[in-house]
Amino acid sequence: MRVALFVTCLSDTLYPRTGQSVVTLLRRLGCQVGFPAGQTCCGQMHFNSGYRRPATRLARKFVRDFAGYDAVVTPSPSCAGMIRDQFPVLGVGAGPRVYELSEFLVDALGVVDVGAVFPHRVSYHPTCHSLRALRVGDKPLRLLGAVAGLELIELPAADSCCGFGGTFAIKNSAMSEAMLADKVAAVASIRAEVLCALDNSCLMQIGGGLSRAGFPVQVMHLADILAAQ
Repeated sequence: MRVALFVTCLSDTLYPRTGQSVVTLLRRLGCQVGFPAGQTCCGQMHFNSGYRRPATRLARKFVRDFAGYDAVVTPSPSCAGMIRDQFPVLGVGAGPRVYELSEFLVDALGVVDVGAVFPHRVSYHPTCHSLRALRVGDKPLRLLGAVAGLELIELPAADSCCGFGGTFAIKNSAMSEAMLADKVAAVASIRAEVLCALDNSCLMQIGGGLSRAGFPVQVMHLADILAAQ
């Protein structure tokens, strides 16, 4: 299967290791992975801010950049949701099927045990887009549960938002900070060494809150855990 990695703006700029982990993982599972070098933004920030014309241009560019692949895999439910749900609103076809990573592993490849080894206590935060837009369900938990040595710890009020929400954190900073404080308190109340999620944007928000509060909990994308051996 010819698979393309859509790394996303945030991961490419701030968390490039996650993109490398996705490639490592997919190659381990027998996929031929490509990386269209001309890829840019999916246009989500523009679309959410009401800038339809530039969002449409970016959506059309995405379809051109990823043409010819059997599937596109991204380590971001937020961007996957934009492509699948909002490209049609803009009158743009999504091109190849776009999957969030855990969807691709479980649904497309039929794999739960990816051969990962990660001997740490891990808790999982279901991001809003993964939970409510893509509805990935328990796929990430099943993948984490199959990792050798990993102890999975339930996160209290796991389905509550971390307060990031892209431009929401900027336009509604006071509310965002209050939501983040609740999430940080929930993480601090358990004995986890690592907090895992599917979107680096949410991990950036929560990780910053944990660091400022002095809680020594590491944040890691699911891809980085599943690539570990």
